[in-house]
Amino acid sequence: MAFYISFFLSICLLTYGLVGMRAERKGHIQKRIHAYFVTNTSPHQPADPEEERSFYQRVLKPFSVALKRKYTKRLGKEKASKLEYMLLQAGQPFGFSPVEFKMAQILLTGLLPLMGAGIALLSGLSIKLILLITFLSLGAAVIYPKLFLKKKIQKRSQIAGKELPDILDLLTISLEAGLGFDAALSKVVSKKQGEVIKEFKIALEEMRLGQTRKEALNSINDRLSSSELKGLIYNIIQAEKLGVGMVSVLRVQTEEIREYRRQKAEETAMKAPIKMMFPLVLFIFPTLFIVLLGPAMIQLLGSL
Repeated sequence: MAFYISFFLSICLLTYGLVGMRAERKGHIQKRIHAYFVTNTSPHQPADPEEERSFYQRVLKPFSVALKRKYTKRLGKEKASKLEYMLLQAGQPFGFSPVEFKMAQILLTGLLPLMGAGIALLSGLSIKLILLITFLSLGAAVIYPKLFLKKKIQKRSQIAGKELPDILDLLTISLEAGLGFDAALSKVVSKKQGEVIKEFKIALEEMRLGQTRKEALNSINDRLSSSELKGLIYNIIQAEKLGVGMVSVLRVQTEEIREYRRQKAEETAMKAPIKMMFPLVLFIFPTLFIVLLGPAMIQLLGSL
């Protein structure tokens, strides 16, 4: 029986190979004829530009564009503007627009419970645990995107507070050297990197496009949530409005920011003992009691 099966497969493969070789040779001849006598182009160049486009460009990209248009109408202007404001403050993670972020959130809401339920089923858990894992995955998919944005906003604010004093020192030195504010800011932007520098770059581009310095600096507050940066921008605008020297304003502002950071560090250090009390009571003290009182309890029980 095995001999007949192997013989049949050999005949089929031999026939397929002969037919395929003949078809390939015929197709190669037709390509050469088409290239040299019909279109007068290279034989390796496809005649139809549609064939050069990938599957993503031909199918997935038009589908995603149509889906974005439909979902944009459903999202609403108020929700879209609020979400766009949060995305700007978070630094535009993954380059998402409000519609793309909501679509990713919906996709995560569908995929994460399915993945949790699938892993629970493969693990052989009971029905109650599978349902519990599914609901927990659904809750995580709903909560995590907003929590992710809030964490990104908070992190960028902390990074901005750390970067500002050094940037202000360089800006003050550039102003003392005789440069104007815009030229000094452009010099500092070309020499350093960071979250604050990115926002100052955007502000300089906006000023080159025709916006006033006040409008360009105020727009930074919409993209970066930092109390120190807001105070700095307010003082710069007021100094320009009242004609006060920018160098003295920046020096005072630098000292205030460093003093504020010192106070925040002291506040965090004062909170540390209170935060350490919970792990001490829950984990360390019981262990110490077991180590110290365990032998005495064993001797007491032995004597009884």
